Amino acid sequence: MLPFRLYAAVLFVLSISLLFPPFCIGIRSFPTRAIDGGDAFELASAAWARFSEAPDYRNGADCAVSMNKEMVSSCDPSLVHIAMTLDSEYLRGSVAAVHSVLKHASCPENVFFHFIAAEFDPASPRVLTQLVRSTFPSLNFKVYIFREDTVINLISSSIRQALENPLNYARNYLGDILGRCVDRVIYLDSDVLVVDDIHKLWNISLSGLRVIGAPEYCHANFTKYFTDGFWSDPVLSRVFSSRKPCYFNTGVMVMDLVRWRQGNYRKRIENWMELQRKRRIYDLGSLPPFLLVFAGNVEAIDHRWNQHGLGGDNVRGSCRSLHPGPVSLLHWSGKGKPWVRLESKNPCPLDHLWEPYDLYKPLRHHNAAKFQALPSISASTLIGFSSYLS
Repeated sequence: MLPFRLYAAVLFVLSISLLFPPFCIGIRSFPTRAIDGGDAFELASAAWARFSEAPDYRNGADCAVSMNKEMVSSCDPSLVHIAMTLDSEYLRGSVAAVHSVLKHASCPENVFFHFIAAEFDPASPRVLTQLVRSTFPSLNFKVYIFREDTVINLISSSIRQALENPLNYARNYLGDILGRCVDRVIYLDSDVLVVDDIHKLWNISLSGLRVIGAPEYCHANFTKYFTDGFWSDPVLSRVFSSRKPCYFNTGVMVMDLVRWRQGNYRKRIENWMELQRKRRIYDLGSLPPFLLVFAGNVEAIDHRWNQHGLGGDNVRGSCRSLHPGPVSLLHWSGKGKPWVRLESKNPCPLDHLWEPYDLYKPLRHHNAAKFQALPSISASTLIGFSSYLS
């Protein structure tokens, strides 16, 4: 028999997929039904639901004007599209990341966020949607429900359990999840801070037929990302024979979704994951399949756009220092997360750079009632992707 929470989540997803057509979600649509009492209680009582409202960042005079100011469509060509995952465990990081993007963007009203929420997260997608809206009242965004059974049978064990979370693989499916009118997107992990204008990253060109752009690290020991069994197999290792592969971090990527869809890159990644299930060729979660498909054919972006590794390694999460050079994006990849270390009163020096963007606040008892009066959201703001894969 299914646990009550899992059973309730299944019923919720099934009801949404029956009631509402695919890709029909609009955060700025007029509300038709307020959040129900159960979700309001969950939002008010949850320990992770303690966020102050962010400042209302507005466009400068030189920003492109949206075609429809009343209801911003994700198909508006003036928008910068950012995709992130959204779950209760990393919510504090996600909120800080969004805050940092808006704070430093030259045209914050022209940024559109696509949040991919876990199907069976302890916080329902509806509650996460309400929380984002209450924290960023004027934000343009959509929330999508990621079907875990899309990828669960392709995931193999990793060196760290957190890397086995199905939501880590949502980036593989952005070409299917996001609307066809979204032809380009920036993917960001939840443990980043953007301290420069996101439009600079958005405007980077992907030359030739390149599908993704990311900072490359060609000095890194590329062989360590795959097992000895992989390198000793003359057929498998031949995948890199026609290219010079370099390590890149998938937590910050500019993605051409038109080329992604045309080349069926989702399936190419899945093919390597299927092989991994049969014979172990790597140990690190969702990264190696991307390296197998793209390494050596990535548009090299300046290192300033991913100062990664600030969370330490995948085992100890030890403190790290910044790489030499300018910084546009800080990334706490690795085991240690700044909000966890700050909360435990054992922060690393660089964690204090993250702290000013943190909107998390203690929830006093007398404030809990205010969540009952939050702006209502339409039932049409969420959708379960029951058949978004071909």
